[in-house]
Amino acid sequence: MNKVKPWLLVALLAMCLTGCGPDHTSETEPSTSESESATPPQVTIPEASSPDPTSPGVAPVDDTLPPREGMVRSRLTNEWVDPTVASTRPIAVIIPNEIAAIPHYNLSEASVLYEANTEGRTTRLMAVYEDWEKLDKIGNIRSLRSYYAYWAFEWDAFIVHYGGPFFINDLMAQPNTQHVDGLGTDGSAFFRSNDREKPHNVYTTGSNLADAIQRKEYPLEYRDLCEKDHYRFTPKASPNTLAQYGKEAKNATYIDMSGCYPLTRCYFEYNESDGLYYRSQHLAGGTDGPHVDAATGQQLAFKNILVQTVKWEDLGLDQGYMVFQCHDTTHDGWFFTNGKGIHVTWEKTTDYGATKYYDDNGNEVILNTGKTMVCVIQDGNNFTFR
Repeated sequence: MNKVKPWLLVALLAMCLTGCGPDHTSETEPSTSESESATPPQVTIPEASSPDPTSPGVAPVDDTLPPREGMVRSRLTNEWVDPTVASTRPIAVIIPNEIAAIPHYNLSEASVLYEANTEGRTTRLMAVYEDWEKLDKIGNIRSLRSYYAYWAFEWDAFIVHYGGPFFINDLMAQPNTQHVDGLGTDGSAFFRSNDREKPHNVYTTGSNLADAIQRKEYPLEYRDLCEKDHYRFTPKASPNTLAQYGKEAKNATYIDMSGCYPLTRCYFEYNESDGLYYRSQHLAGGTDGPHVDAATGQQLAFKNILVQTVKWEDLGLDQGYMVFQCHDTTHDGWFFTNGKGIHVTWEKTTDYGATKYYDDNGNEVILNTGKTMVCVIQDGNNFTFR
């Protein structure tokens, strides 16, 4: 276990001692032992050049001009979107990922998806959506952990959650934090279904969230808090195949994260025909196969996968709560796209500052236009790819 910066741990423990309010999350998660896998190869990346569109299996698409006049590039995916979509702040929804929580609804509509462990080695997802007001069922939805909030801040997103442990209260009370909490005064924005047991049956809709955000008088347009250019993108007309890294770009058509997420044991398979990574899961005690959205019937698929190693600490509380060090300049990870992968380092220095990823020459990595999966893994856990 790698230690989190002392100031962060002391602050959190101080909140534990003083008590910031009741724990909104009464359910406990089952524990499990860690899976083991081989350490992925470490590589040294040569000097980067411009993205190379000539790699086999990656066909350039002429997206130089927008499909309709007036469209602009999305901050989240670089796809062409209507100006109102681009200027509207996204939502960041906390979604459980375990056998009792399956299936998910409208998860395939998320532009950026995060996954990280919570207590008991279960994982929760944070789905960042744009053009969210049209969605008719989102979820299911569970409680927040502090580290998801720091990732949501990067997008200036409205955090959508159903309660959380007491140590998130100070963070939620900060003047710039804007969230919709089903266990707070925003309960009318959420509903429970009858097809599954509590706590895995809480949902919301885009229109419900829009109403709640209006009642709270939150601005829909981006504030001057986060960076406009969160990721660095290349258009589909000039895809980044990682060919500029030569032999140091490793083949990565199958990425197995089971060593990091021993309950969901998710994995990604690259489809050369469309250049996307398709997500599947080995859920403990249940399904094994494609991770499919119940609302759309689509398997989750991503153009980019970022793996981010973080320092972490067990808070020593009864339910096994953890804290991740989201602000750091010392840790590494991997970037996968178009069937290849390179070693990267990452840094985040402020609450609303973007997490930036750099190749081994210090150049910011160039993501391909499309959706991104961010797998946040604990320092000391390993994953494999081939």
